[in-house]
Amino acid sequence: MKHVFVFNPKTFRKQQWKMDNILDNIGQFFRTQEKSDFSIQVSRYRRNAIALIQKDVEKAGQDDTVRVYAIGGEGILYDCLNGIADLPNVELATVPYGEASDFLRWFGEGKDELFRDIPSVVQKGVPIPTDIINWGVNYALCSCFIGLNAAAASKLREVQASSDSGFSLLSRISTFLKNILLVFDRQIAAQQYEITIDGKDFSGNYSLIHIANGPFYAGKLTGLSKAMPDDGLLDVALVKASGPLRTMWTLGRYSRGKVSSNCVILHAKEIKVKSEKQMWILMDDEHMHDTEVDIKIIPHAVQMITMDNLSYQKLQEVTHGKR
Repeated sequence: MKHVFVFNPKTFRKQQWKMDNILDNIGQFFRTQEKSDFSIQVSRYRRNAIALIQKDVEKAGQDDTVRVYAIGGEGILYDCLNGIADLPNVELATVPYGEASDFLRWFGEGKDELFRDIPSVVQKGVPIPTDIINWGVNYALCSCFIGLNAAAASKLREVQASSDSGFSLLSRISTFLKNILLVFDRQIAAQQYEITIDGKDFSGNYSLIHIANGPFYAGKLTGLSKAMPDDGLLDVALVKASGPLRTMWTLGRYSRGKVSSNCVILHAKEIKVKSEKQMWILMDDEHMHDTEVDIKIIPHAVQMITMDNLSYQKLQEVTHGKR
């Protein structure tokens, strides 16, 4: 087996010592192994990891299994997933050092340290078949948002990028105010969409379209709390447009794992969405704009690495709210 470790140095920009320790740990471990087929790659910009991984995979033997380790946050995991999605005999492990890991939340809270112990992950990690979300050349592990949540996440990234001191109190206030303004922007909060889900029409005005392969977003449970990453289906939530106050209330509940009566929940294999105006789109950690998407589920497309015999567990039932 060939092991490819892919780092996002931006995750460690204020803690370079931590990245250095991980690099030392990897080197010390493989020096004790009889067969030490491994490489270390550093991703310098978005999607850089895709080319780095594919070059390493090309160097592996035809029948060799390659295991890729995404070391950092959600961004590098997204890039590594897109680097291996079309390749045979490749596994993917996440080594979490970001703010949140939606993938690991499937296994319960407090599991990050298990996946940070690289020697254990190398020796004891077990692959489990996992579905992925596909749109053209883009792949996502956990979710796709269209509408308000995607716009809000984009504004949050802008605030964080412009703040040298991190996500300060001033940054939080700025983000909160921008999110309020988004709710009052009818072009986003009540955008008109042509939606076809497995051949059925659901067109209308919506504030949020959530297509999920799992129940978590930004480390929190969403309204699609029954979404499973290995059932061959996507869970879909369509939040109908309403007034600004009701929209804030509805999305607030949704971000706490609850849904209200203006939310339609479905299971699907293919979702097509069109709009005359550019749509705000968020696939895992990747922000995009387009007027048309065609999203599909690819069952058991990726072998994700898990530890301690952990498996995907269905969470509690969705809680339906009243008007």
